[in-house]
Amino acid sequence: MGASDVIPGVSGGTMAFILGIYEELIEAIKSFDLKSLHLLVTLKGRSFLDRFSWQFLLSLCAGIMLAIFTLARLLSWLLQNKPVLIWSFFFGLILASIVTISHRVEAWTPPVWLSCIWGAVGTYLLVGLVPVKTPDTPWFLFICGAIAICAMILPGISGSFILVLLGKYQYVLEAVNNRDIWTLFLVAGGACTGIALFSRILGWLLRNYHDLMVGLLTGLMLGSLRKVWPWKEAVRTLVDKSGEVISLVQRNVLPEQWSGEVLGALALMVAGLLTVLILDHMARSTK
Repeated sequence: MGASDVIPGVSGGTMAFILGIYEELIEAIKSFDLKSLHLLVTLKGRSFLDRFSWQFLLSLCAGIMLAIFTLARLLSWLLQNKPVLIWSFFFGLILASIVTISHRVEAWTPPVWLSCIWGAVGTYLLVGLVPVKTPDTPWFLFICGAIAICAMILPGISGSFILVLLGKYQYVLEAVNNRDIWTLFLVAGGACTGIALFSRILGWLLRNYHDLMVGLLTGLMLGSLRKVWPWKEAVRTLVDKSGEVISLVQRNVLPEQWSGEVLGALALMVAGLLTVLILDHMARSTK
């Protein structure tokens, strides 16, 4: 999940769904409520640990943070220097996950299909938006964390991409690489607030409208394929202060000719497909 969260356009929520821990994740986050907070503040440690799903979340957060701090620099380099290859792997991964996750819908009724279509169209339009220039003030960094974390636990909508739209992806990535504790604290504070509120809404929807929600989440991933398509052409660019050319608007294109890179990209797509199938098999075998 941590490796996925670093990539703009790839959601950690997608990984949670593939691994079969999505609903458990939502319930674990919900376990930290006002009563849990009261037990913590009043130093009733044993009661707090019994109520709060700390073992699950501690293991998960440790893995996420390990991946972010060890892979952030590598993934940043790959996005700059080998974008086609890395996007190809994630394209295959998400494409396969759409198929596996759609099987979790008990009955594809017309309302479920409409939910899926609505999610796909919404995400397709969202990932086509142009990033904006925003302030670096503490309050805005807090808001960015709160909004990004809501997207991060939704399959198909990447929290990293939301940071791109809000003009803060590179800023936060540099904070990770430079160990800027203050910036990371502000973003993390917003993330904790956002996930505490949003997980309750999402948990209620999954509990009461399971098929509709899984259909919607499947559509979100389907629409996100627009973002992770490997071959793109810049339509609008911007030159920043350092002279670097930044693509503001891109359109998806087909590769102009067969080459070693194209074959490598297709091989990585297949690797992504196989990764999902293996992870899905592992998740099923542990149940």
